[in-house]
Amino acid sequence: MKLLRLLNNLLLVYLLYMICRVVYVMEFWDLYSAGWSQLSLGSLIAGGLRFDTSAILYTNLLYILLVLVPLPHRWTTTKGYQLALKILFVVVNALMLVINLIDTVYSRYTGRRTTWTFFSEFQNEGNLGSIFGIELLNHWYLVLIGIAFILALIYLYHYPYRPGKDYPKYTPASFVVALLCFLAFLPLAVIGMRGGASTAIRPITISNANQYVNQPSEAAIVLNTPFSLIRTMGKTTFADPGYFDPAQLDALYTPLHNPQPINPSSHSSNHTITHSNIQPNVVVLILESFGKEYIGAYNDYKGYTPFLDSLIAHSLTFRYSYANGRKSIDGMPSILSGIPMFVEPFFVTSYSLNNISGIAGQLAHNGYTTAFFHGAENGSMGFQAFARTSGFQHYYGRTEYDADSRFGGDADFDGTWAIWDEEFMQYYAAVMEQMPQPFMTALFTASSHHPFAVPERYRQTLHEEGHPLYTCIRYTDQALRRFFDAASKMPWYRNTLFVITADHTNVNYQSAYNSPLGTFSVPIILFDPSGRLPVGMSDAVAQQTDIMPTVLGLTGCSRPYIAYGQDLLRTPADQTWAIHYNNGIYQYVQQGHALLFDGEKATGWYNLEADPLLHDNLIDNIPPADHSLFDTCLQRTKAIIQSYMQRMISNQLTH
Repeated sequence: MKLLRLLNNLLLVYLLYMICRVVYVMEFWDLYSAGWSQLSLGSLIAGGLRFDTSAILYTNLLYILLVLVPLPHRWTTTKGYQLALKILFVVVNALMLVINLIDTVYSRYTGRRTTWTFFSEFQNEGNLGSIFGIELLNHWYLVLIGIAFILALIYLYHYPYRPGKDYPKYTPASFVVALLCFLAFLPLAVIGMRGGASTAIRPITISNANQYVNQPSEAAIVLNTPFSLIRTMGKTTFADPGYFDPAQLDALYTPLHNPQPINPSSHSSNHTITHSNIQPNVVVLILESFGKEYIGAYNDYKGYTPFLDSLIAHSLTFRYSYANGRKSIDGMPSILSGIPMFVEPFFVTSYSLNNISGIAGQLAHNGYTTAFFHGAENGSMGFQAFARTSGFQHYYGRTEYDADSRFGGDADFDGTWAIWDEEFMQYYAAVMEQMPQPFMTALFTASSHHPFAVPERYRQTLHEEGHPLYTCIRYTDQALRRFFDAASKMPWYRNTLFVITADHTNVNYQSAYNSPLGTFSVPIILFDPSGRLPVGMSDAVAQQTDIMPTVLGLTGCSRPYIAYGQDLLRTPADQTWAIHYNNGIYQYVQQGHALLFDGEKATGWYNLEADPLLHDNLIDNIPPADHSLFDTCLQRTKAIIQSYMQRMISNQLTH
């Protein structure tokens, strides 16, 4: 009877985990609906049970052992012992279920189940309480579901031994039976936690979820958040895959750039660039959550960025441009240091102390003054630490803004994250006016971020129907307009290269942006008021890690450096590429095709012109005309990964 009641309790947890999965899918139905008919319900259930088994056994191991341990009845049947078991069972599983429900909200902004690095990423934030409070109100139905789960755990729980009942005397025979049950459970627990019994099976990881779905973005359906946290807790993030020997690797790919001095007028196969002897200032604007979906100039609908649309008309812009991650802490190293996010953001791992190069550090050697601006509390998101590590000489945050008597100080704080974008951008322009030229600065905006608030004075005039982010996008676009209005009157403006991009995308509703590639689609815009750059929409493939090589090429930097990108102005369009990591799968794009690679083998090959949403996987029937390109993409992908892992492990990210 004890075993039967234990199984009843565990089956209850399985049921609640599966309900969590259904809730997750319903919450993300806009993302999963298009490809739902192509998924196998049987595979989803099988995969879900596999990962749920692992998580349930990990989190309930102590409870199960205390139930099965062969102790005398006079101890295990007492009311105190049985009540302690119930409290342990209810508390542990309630916490795991609540974590699952919380991630139903948070995953909307990350595109994956939360991993252990979340705690490092937000360790310096003091405003998470207010954020959670707002989300409790916005997702009240999840709160009710969570309460229902807890009540189910309490009232549907079966005591392994019912306190106060008479039980047979504890005999040697009963001890042997109990001991055998206990010993039999141990190997079963190991098998369940590992995800299989075969010695050929390694303990399952997050990437194993991809075998049950068709696209990496769907992996979260079969995963659960407790499993993701457990599997990434204290783990070594990077490992050398050893695909190639050193000579092969260097021949296939190297991130080492050896720039050549620029000529007064240089020509690439893509663009004509005019140079002068005056070193240009560099201003990098990183716009929070500004996915291409919201920008009219990239689409056949109006969008929410009238000013940015007008600026794009006078800029060099890249039609096929991608982020190298899905979070702010992914975007910072990609944009400013040419380091993409593979597996986990390296700056919240043990490799955060690695020496790295960056646009700021490289240009500082050329006599540039460098500064990073972020209107949040100093230290927020680890940005101040990263800015210093990557070579920025100065940092301007909320503390510096408050100390400047020309501006409104804390009265301009948005109440959650940072100084409002409009005010902080004006401060940004004013500080740059006082900086010696040439300078290189970067600004990270904050207002187009959860909880999606705008200043009271704009709530009606800038209001957009649909998701509240759209109103925030309009507000930040207006802040950009005011910034450029102010900057254009300053003496440094004409000799400045402006680079405009986003850290990552956010909510996606258009089908083109709900695809595995679309969720990484961000703008990359080069605007030069002096007219040195060509104007138009380029068909080259661009990614955030290309910004560093491109900027250093335009400024005449001649020092060797490491960056996992290419100079977009000196690389033929058909040789440009992009790579990003999506739920255990590396996605590589080149020449209108996409390769998916799980670290061991290619799992997908897609023709983006015919199949932009990645529904028709050609991996088992690659057209003969694609064979050469497929081989090139696969070899390049493996070489990039191996180079990245080796250099991370050996701290060789600088030259």
